[in-house]
Amino acid sequence: MQNTATPTPTHCPYCALQCGMNLTPAADGTVEVTERADFPVNRGALCGKGRTAPAVLASDARLTSPLVRGSDGALVPASWDEALGRIAGNLDRTRAEHGADALGVFGGGGLTNEKAYTLGKFARVVLGTSQIDYNGRFCMSSAAAAGTKAFGLDRGLPFPLEDIPRTGCVILVGSNPAETMPPSLRYFTELRENGGTLIVVDPRRTKTAEQADLHLAPRPGTDLALALGMLHLVVAEGRVDESYVEERTAGWEDARAAAMAHWPEYVERITGVSVPELREAVRLFCAPDAAMVLTARGPEQQAKGTDTVGAWINLCLATGRAGRPLSGYGCLTGQGNGQGGREHGQKADQLPGYRKLTDPAARRHVAGVWGVDPDSLPGPGRSAYELLDALGTDIRSLLVMGSNPVVSAPRAAHVEERLRSLDFLAVCDVVLSETAALADVVLPVTQWAEETGTTTSLEGRVLLRRRAITPPDGVRSDLEVLHGLAGRLGVEKGFPTEPEEVFEELRRASAGGPADYSGIDYRRLAEEGGVFWPCPAPEETAAGVTGPHPGTARLFLDRFATDDGRARFVPVSHRPSAEEPDDEYPVLLTTGRVVAQYQSGAQTRRVAELNAAAPGPFVELHPRLAARLGASEGDPLAVVSRRGRAVAPARITTGIRPDTVFMPFHWPGEGRANTLTNPALDPTSRMPEFKVCAVRLETVTAPLARGGSPGTAGDRRGDVGD
Repeated sequence: MQNTATPTPTHCPYCALQCGMNLTPAADGTVEVTERADFPVNRGALCGKGRTAPAVLASDARLTSPLVRGSDGALVPASWDEALGRIAGNLDRTRAEHGADALGVFGGGGLTNEKAYTLGKFARVVLGTSQIDYNGRFCMSSAAAAGTKAFGLDRGLPFPLEDIPRTGCVILVGSNPAETMPPSLRYFTELRENGGTLIVVDPRRTKTAEQADLHLAPRPGTDLALALGMLHLVVAEGRVDESYVEERTAGWEDARAAAMAHWPEYVERITGVSVPELREAVRLFCAPDAAMVLTARGPEQQAKGTDTVGAWINLCLATGRAGRPLSGYGCLTGQGNGQGGREHGQKADQLPGYRKLTDPAARRHVAGVWGVDPDSLPGPGRSAYELLDALGTDIRSLLVMGSNPVVSAPRAAHVEERLRSLDFLAVCDVVLSETAALADVVLPVTQWAEETGTTTSLEGRVLLRRRAITPPDGVRSDLEVLHGLAGRLGVEKGFPTEPEEVFEELRRASAGGPADYSGIDYRRLAEEGGVFWPCPAPEETAAGVTGPHPGTARLFLDRFATDDGRARFVPVSHRPSAEEPDDEYPVLLTTGRVVAQYQSGAQTRRVAELNAAAPGPFVELHPRLAARLGASEGDPLAVVSRRGRAVAPARITTGIRPDTVFMPFHWPGEGRANTLTNPALDPTSRMPEFKVCAVRLETVTAPLARGGSPGTAGDRRGDVGD
């Protein structure tokens, strides 16, 4: 029977493209996804994840009742009153016995702006704890730190995606959008169709790299040296835009001196990228009038990620490729609301509006909106990995919302052990994720299509996700959860359950901040299809109130967001990765995603079509390395680091460096890649070094179990090795 229901225009729940789609509920309870061609980012196109997103809405794995851990150690259904009461009672007891900072809160980059804002407020106002951070710290924090240093402001892209096809050259560093955000690949295809060039920097010949005019395959962990080598050649070949540097930047001489220590032959020895390739990359980048550098997790997820991104920004500044039309540096944000998630208070050191928690004026402003004493707000807390590492010792009770660190955190077996050591763990989730399976209380919460809220895309475009269907009985929104907990902990007001009411308060809290949303409201978002921040509220003048601010699609065209309006060069130098190969661990491991799965896979692993396309982990390695091991395609291989061991079948390809192996990180169990990764932290961003660590490979004679089945974490109180 033909479906005659009215479609609801909304957005995909997955990556930071936030692709537009229409949702239509059918009489049989399913939800149909149809094209929404009016949204400019994807123009109707959807990847497999977006197309199948409604499958999780009616999944048999869906949680529809709170669960509490019984006396026998099993999770059993409970009423909402019992579950919320147990959480509030344990949080209150922990605070009374150990102090407020014994309470931890861990959020997620997929939470809406309203949820992220309320979670940060809940931690600081209701719990009084400084110990809050989120999994977005693992995503783009190094790019955020470098962008703030250079430009005075961090927004993933300072220009809309539509500018990419119109520039002359793009250097894409450590990004594989063909698999991580497929609808965006059209922008790079159109770039080349328009006569522009694409340079891809990646140790693997990915599907994106296959589209490039030039593919540079550096040794993992050497992107910093590569950028410095290119800047050296820019100087040596007389390609510096001297007038731009003089008029719009500061700090060039020190950055220049640092780059000149990285001569091409030296960089070739470090990176494995030949001098002719370096020279060709510089030629292609400098030839057109406009060009861009876009980075993603490759250069950012390193213990020197901030410096690495800073080096690529220096290349843009030296060549006059920032703050000009169709030029600039940008970060391809990963998670659905990774941008908004770090702007509104769930990050350890920030208040809403991207304000600094250490700024007295920022504290006064936000405290005024919240109706509390500024001195009552705690200071900055631990970053994400440091917070997880402190579980069971300094932090005794934890609330997790929108994250699955058992799979996604570095040194994951250790993090799982720390979660098991807690006095109390509560998790809000849609399904029984590996982290939820360890909890004392699990709360079932609504999904994207069952609630209204805003997200902020990688472009800095604030979007309205609309509720399209009614949630199942027994499920509540995260806002309702926080409202219920706040009331039970003695705070009766200030935690509304209606998203629009929360957003109105967020507007006031962000007003005047770097990420100013005060001129945005739900009506505008619905009518305009999204608004770019910063977007201040209309000003009142003697002649009356000015019209609405149009939003800021393109940043820095007149000045940078620094005190004097100048961009800052930051001098940086190459240094080795935190863990280099040696005789015991002679191979480099790098990690990433595959097209059919998303993040920890908690939802996509429950979609039959996606799971069939990517049923489990694998170890990608070069034929020469496979020959040394005596391994054939599909053979089980053990990858061993100083932190643990993972086993997965071999996938042999010439598209990876012979000194490097690759594993995707979406699965738990014996193929859990993040068991291996190194939690060495960037000194500025506190980003762990996911992208490079030293490993050895071993052949395995026992047959492989099917990897990645959901819910394999077991009882939190069991022993877990590291």
